[in-house]
Amino acid sequence: MEYPLPTAARQYVADHLHDDPAQLALQARRYPGLPVPDLVRQIQARQKARVKIPTWAANPDLVFPPALSVEQASSDRTAAFKASLVQGHRLADLTGGFGVDAAHFATTVTEVQYVERSAALAEVVRFNLAQLGIGNVQCHTADAAQFLRSTPDAFDWIYLDPARRDTAAKKIFRLQDCEPDVLRLLPLLLHKSRSVLLKTSPMLDIEQAIQELRQVRRLWVVAVDNECKEVLYELGPEPAIDPERYTVNLRRDGTQQEFRLNRARESKAVARYAEPRQFLYEPNVAVLKAGGFKSVGTAFELFKLHQHSHLYTSDTLRTDFPGRKFRIRAVEKYDGPALRAHLGPEVRANVTTRNFPDTVAEFRHRTSIREGGDLYLFATTNLEGKLLVLVCEKVTA
Repeated sequence: MEYPLPTAARQYVADHLHDDPAQLALQARRYPGLPVPDLVRQIQARQKARVKIPTWAANPDLVFPPALSVEQASSDRTAAFKASLVQGHRLADLTGGFGVDAAHFATTVTEVQYVERSAALAEVVRFNLAQLGIGNVQCHTADAAQFLRSTPDAFDWIYLDPARRDTAAKKIFRLQDCEPDVLRLLPLLLHKSRSVLLKTSPMLDIEQAIQELRQVRRLWVVAVDNECKEVLYELGPEPAIDPERYTVNLRRDGTQQEFRLNRARESKAVARYAEPRQFLYEPNVAVLKAGGFKSVGTAFELFKLHQHSHLYTSDTLRTDFPGRKFRIRAVEKYDGPALRAHLGPEVRANVTTRNFPDTVAEFRHRTSIREGGDLYLFATTNLEGKLLVLVCEKVTA
């Protein structure tokens, strides 16, 4: 496709940016002078980028690759967080993709080497970086191993985000199944840099990853608006015996919740238990993914409701808790009429089940409570093994 886009093509994209791509494709004959199929793909990609990369999606000067490359790209928020972890003179991004990470790395590192196997994608990124005024990124078409073996340079940091789809486009997550295979590549990586930042799927078990990689110094579990997005491992020639685990939840309001733990502190933590008190706490997904089931409670002097519930309570509000916080209004049995009495005429509530025999769908069916509203119901099990439902209101502090 020609780029920069001709004026008429840019106008078509701007005019139809919020339209249904499928309908636009059916109307291609109405625009005989335009490459409508290519422009529809541009529109599809921009629509997918609106939430993840809003500034790029709104920039009419940029060219977008196929939508899959946008789906696989980092979001602005996660890319900016990764950039905050690195520093120095030279960084190599060996799995460049759409270039979002490289563009953010360029704000904290003097020189970035962007490496991408697809020549077409690398050319798009080279063009876009120029439009964005980013001049300290050099683009290369090569695979990771080829680039490292061919360059005499060493780097302060190397970054990899291995492709996590197989030849049938099915999602995969095991390290040895991804491309490139970081386990095979690791000796070469550590020969070229003393600091490697590796991004993996949140589905990969952290204990398994530490064991297989062997060179982990520390790691970060990153969530966005309480949805776990990625796990980052810093690798180096001098690994930690018990790598520190940093949990980060990047929130919509620009703030972030943080907590840190390691395996030793978690194993030594002694949980205290109690029946529900004035406040209820639900750890964010990053804390749970990192395995902070006991240490998060002891760190904030909270009581657990049950060994397997991972819900916590206290008489005094802890506003700095890394997760959601609630004021408990009532504690009820698992009984539809008793619960509906708290909900008003619309009979709506937000439902969560933890250590509870029924799913949320089954809970709603049994109680006839619809989704929504300002109240939150936590269905769980108490210390005596009895089912209970906590009627709560959210604390926004």
